[in-house]
Amino acid sequence: LVMKTNELLTAPHAPAFLTGPRSEAKRLRILEAAMRHFAERGYQATRIEDIATELSIAKGSVFQHFGNKEGLFLAAYKKAVASFPAYLDAPPAVTAKGFFETLRYWLERTDRLVRENWIPYRVSLLGNYGTDLRLRQEINRLLRDRDSYGTAAFVHMGVERGEVREDIDEEMMVSMIEWSVERFQDALLTEELDPGLFSRQGNRPEKTAARIAQFLELLRTAIAVTTGLQYIELLIIGWVLLAGVVVDELVKRYAARRRAMRHGA
Repeated sequence: LVMKTNELLTAPHAPAFLTGPRSEAKRLRILEAAMRHFAERGYQATRIEDIATELSIAKGSVFQHFGNKEGLFLAAYKKAVASFPAYLDAPPAVTAKGFFETLRYWLERTDRLVRENWIPYRVSLLGNYGTDLRLRQEINRLLRDRDSYGTAAFVHMGVERGEVREDIDEEMMVSMIEWSVERFQDALLTEELDPGLFSRQGNRPEKTAARIAQFLELLRTAIAVTTGLQYIELLIIGWVLLAGVVVDELVKRYAARRRAMRHGA
């Protein structure tokens, strides 16, 4: 039988015998065990048989609740992402400092979040990078429709505070921030989970702090509102750079003229 993609990735409507508190508790047990297996073994190496054996249930019970392995992983991914805090869940004292300081707060806590929530973060990494294209497409639809991190409200706060540019469409801004911040955090997470992957020195705290500061500076140049003073500073820097180019060219011409004079003599 040929099934559509969305039919493959989601379990059918639960029949009557799969409803009720006992059934929901069983589903949760399966899901929690599956998340641990996916986190420890990866998507490809995880087997439904092993999960069922651990829970002393029939393999068919897993299929009844989740349809198939893809449906089980998608449910695990949804649960993992739902456990992550939203941007505006930061302490009030932090959000009061504004958009970029709130973002800094979360970026600086990336490694702690990994240690405290290793399984959900590992599952999210697998969903982002360790699954096939068909499952990844379903995950992309999920992220597009749910806004799990409250990015839209976060961006709106930045615009309302006058920190983030209002001349750029907010939906476009949300997509850009979701993509760039997610990839940056994934890089930090990958280093935390596999130290030395990107460099021999591993993920030293001072190097991580420098990377976060540089990332925020790049983001500011793209989306931050430029004040009059900042504009003047950028203008001065531009003139200094231009003056340096002009002086360098004059020096080169002077040196070339001296060489020509020597050769002529």
